[in-house]
Amino acid sequence: MDRPAASAVDRPPVRLGFAGFWDSFDPRDNFLTRLLETRWRIELVAEPDFLIHSCIGRGRHDHRRFDCVRIFYTGENVAPDWLSTDWAFTFEYTDHPRHFRLPHWPFYIDPPRLVKGLAVSDPATEPKPVGPADVAAILAARPRFCGFVVSNPLCKTRNEFFRRLSKYKRVDSGGKLFNNLGGRVADKRAFLAECRFTIAFENESHPGYTSEKVAEPMLVNTIPIYWGDPLVGNDFDTRSFLSFHDTPPGPGVSASAALDLLVDRVVAADRDPDLYAGLLARPWYRGDRVPRCADADAILAQFERIFTTPIDRVSRRRGPARLVGLDRVPDALRSIRFRLKRKWRQWTA
Repeated sequence: MDRPAASAVDRPPVRLGFAGFWDSFDPRDNFLTRLLETRWRIELVAEPDFLIHSCIGRGRHDHRRFDCVRIFYTGENVAPDWLSTDWAFTFEYTDHPRHFRLPHWPFYIDPPRLVKGLAVSDPATEPKPVGPADVAAILAARPRFCGFVVSNPLCKTRNEFFRRLSKYKRVDSGGKLFNNLGGRVADKRAFLAECRFTIAFENESHPGYTSEKVAEPMLVNTIPIYWGDPLVGNDFDTRSFLSFHDTPPGPGVSASAALDLLVDRVVAADRDPDLYAGLLARPWYRGDRVPRCADADAILAQFERIFTTPIDRVSRRRGPARLVGLDRVPDALRSIRFRLKRKWRQWTA
């Protein structure tokens, strides 16, 4: 995220730590650190005043060792455990006073880069149309029909959609799953830039759970075919891509039928240049504006609250639940639930 930073003299210091993140996570170079350094002088220390912790891998419980303000962040579909954290940034839609909805996709792209500059002040405003010559040039630059770059084999819905769409035309799979290119692609975005469409299904479906899977195709102007967050239209303009959730399962529409309807919409857009042009003409975001959940100023304002609000932090509480270890129960139940869900997907895939 490109934001001008204040001089080191003007920025107040913040003693910060990280725990429980993925193996490749770099505490000194990531979305959160880069953003915070535009307003504060971040000091990464072993005994911080503020700890940002996640829930990945063997270190997911390390935050309990820290006697400081704890801030939960997750890139997974995991709710915060308020018995072990003070503040939280997650996918969830919740009114909790110490929660901020921050999806994971800003970790992968700079949100302002998806603004098309169409000056759409009202979502109902008709944007400038894409002409036939523009569409022809775009299609000529995209020799592949549809791209698919996935390693996780556990999403049955995603696997089934790949099979169904492949019956219409070859879907080029450049990831580990269903690979048909003779090897995994070295540059995911360069590969997707050659595709007219991209299968952009999440690992699972949950309200608010929107990852980089829908945003990365947008960054290279390929049309996402999306399944996952049923509320994805709160942040993105679903008229700019093809969303399963525009025709969700319900009375008279089974999940299988909804997948077939999504395939039909892809086929129609592939065969009709006017439909394809209509998708390209729309802004990615609602109103062509970065949504609040990914807005740098809104996120920084939340951190300002965190750094300046006195609270009775959880690391200092000594209630009966903590004395007998009951504060660990939510973590344990969540871990069991995750493992059972993963096993079920393996058995039913």
